[in-house]
Amino acid sequence: MHTTGNRPQAHAQQPQPQPRPLATATPIPSAAPFSPSVPIRSLQDVQRLETRPLAEALPVQSTYDIFVNSAAAFGDKTALTFLPTADPADEPIRWTYAQLLAGIHQTANLLHHLGVGPQDAVAVLLPGCLEYHLALWGGEAAGIVQPLNPMLTDEKIAAMMTLARAKVLIAYGSEGDLGYWSKALRLRALVPTLTAVLRVAPHDEAPGAAPALPAGMLDLAARHQHPGDHLVSGRRIVASDIAAYFHTGGTTGAPKLARHSHGAQVFTAWGSVQMQGIRPEDVGINGYPLFHVAGVLPGSLAALSAGVETIIPTTGLFRNREVIANYWRLVERYRCTYLSAVPTVLAALANVPLDGADISTLRYCRTGAAILAPELAARFERLFGLHIHESLGMTEMAGISTITPPGVHAPAGCVGWRLPYTQLRVVALDAQGNASGQDMPPGQPGMVLFQSPNLFSGFLDAADTAKAFTHDGWLATGDLGFVDDQGRLHLSGRSKDLIIRSGHNIDPKVIEDALGAHPAVQLCAAVGAPDAYAGELPVVYATLRPGVQVTEAELMAFTAERVDEAVARPRWVQVIEHMPVTNVGKIYKPELRQRAACQAVQGALAAADLAAPVQVQADGDNAVRVTVEHAPHADPTALLTAVRNLLAPLPLRITVAPQTAPA
Repeated sequence: MHTTGNRPQAHAQQPQPQPRPLATATPIPSAAPFSPSVPIRSLQDVQRLETRPLAEALPVQSTYDIFVNSAAAFGDKTALTFLPTADPADEPIRWTYAQLLAGIHQTANLLHHLGVGPQDAVAVLLPGCLEYHLALWGGEAAGIVQPLNPMLTDEKIAAMMTLARAKVLIAYGSEGDLGYWSKALRLRALVPTLTAVLRVAPHDEAPGAAPALPAGMLDLAARHQHPGDHLVSGRRIVASDIAAYFHTGGTTGAPKLARHSHGAQVFTAWGSVQMQGIRPEDVGINGYPLFHVAGVLPGSLAALSAGVETIIPTTGLFRNREVIANYWRLVERYRCTYLSAVPTVLAALANVPLDGADISTLRYCRTGAAILAPELAARFERLFGLHIHESLGMTEMAGISTITPPGVHAPAGCVGWRLPYTQLRVVALDAQGNASGQDMPPGQPGMVLFQSPNLFSGFLDAADTAKAFTHDGWLATGDLGFVDDQGRLHLSGRSKDLIIRSGHNIDPKVIEDALGAHPAVQLCAAVGAPDAYAGELPVVYATLRPGVQVTEAELMAFTAERVDEAVARPRWVQVIEHMPVTNVGKIYKPELRQRAACQAVQGALAAADLAAPVQVQADGDNAVRVTVEHAPHADPTALLTAVRNLLAPLPLRITVAPQTAPA
């Protein structure tokens, strides 16, 4: 058995609330801002923090308390800096900690005026902007905030808002590149629980240019009519109160709504500060989307809990190509001390030359969301002198689970030590690929399990909650990895990403590390392509660095030479123009698996030399639809039967249908 840390219950007890006076005046700080206790350089340092009871180490109840404490300590210091453009020469818009707290009070009081209470959801549909922080933290002070991914369909967003019984929607009052305002107007008609829409004016909207708003809609600027020095509701938030609903899932499938308590979010902020040594003199660019847990909690709340200046790089964030192109100059201009981005963004930054930019202020570089390719890590060190520290985070643990601290140079794939007061296990997989009860010794891989004070409070759907935990109350992450002799966690991938060839489990990371070492490769991802005999065969997709040319045959040979096990060598390598990614920038393997499935079907059909043309398209996960066109001299029934029989051995759900005649 391998465990680390003390043994709290699955839902660790949060600190108990302390009496405080009724909120009729400026609130009294409950504690000092968060600051690191000791530099973390070993598991023993983590354990040393745990000698104090958690309630003593972390007396803060809510995210609202965090902002009260920070405003009292830092007042006129810059909290948020918004960049209207990616040009380092342009003037930013800045809010101090005092201004941020006043805006949170005003927003919470406006929401309270609109009938929002502690059990009511406030949905947020915004790009990167200062007002996002009013929506987040004002929403949590008044009720429950629900950040929304604007790239999802109207139907999917409406379903999530309806499930959450969203009462108010805070939306961007311009189309932007994602049609924010049009989407908000459509959602108004689709969500029956919605009673009000608050419009956020773009930062460059001229005075008097705002459109006339119909009944039930008003400008977020109406917050200025409400007090900025206290919560009118007099609400006393405790750690167990629900702060937010964050949705999981990518661009397909049904997102689930994870409930975060105030205590869980506070713990994430505190733990991030401890593990990373975050201090008030730090400055960082937060380019993560603010509907995603990474951008909201370890990316924003942790920084704001410790007096850091956080930069919002345009409304487009890291999706804005100009932000990437000017990134090093922005680091120089704002004297940034840390860099945080997902591996796909780091890969893009690796193609941006310094061109004389002074980045010597950077003390720490951290990534997460996906496993770091060793070649990318090495490239960053060669080009910029920056060691990339990895971390593990997930929605179900309020955004962070393990961190490699500054000063610890771990190999690629090592995501560091667990946060204080958390527990970590690695267990063997059962025959179905799920977590078993068999603990693995150090160095032996298995599925990663957690218990932690920042564990989520379950999904809104109880059935989804049950699936997330083992029978004895551990969070089953789906991540595969092992713990080394220093207590650090190393990841190899996701259990669902394993490629199973004739019963042989193939770790796609082995293939990806091999191909990723080629100097022409920008990104690569290995998946299983369905096969009639082996079940799955490993295949790999790659994008190339700008201006570089190489043949697929060369990449195939390069990979085969570096994959020792014959069964793990990919059947083919295919160069694609764009790698599919999720909205936070993780490589989106379900789309690649669908692509591989379609190619497997097309290959089988091409080999059969059918009498009629066919069309092949993805039809969901592990499903393909084949449309058979009309052939003048062929028996349509016999043709359909032949296609079905031909494809039957493939381990896919395949629908074969005739082409519908045009109306």
